[in-house]
Amino acid sequence: MADKSPHDDHTAKKSGKAVKARRSERKEKQQAASQVERLMHPRTVKR
Repeated sequence: MADKSPHDDHTAKKSGKAVKARRSERKEKQQAASQVERLMHPRTVKR
């Protein structure tokens, strides 16, 4: 039977990138997608 100590949960594998790097990549992807969306579907101007 495996030891179910809560301290064993801290051995999770670290990811290769920092949190800030992943966040900046996600923002860049989102901005690029929104720019493409604006180009493909421009809003009509209200009068």
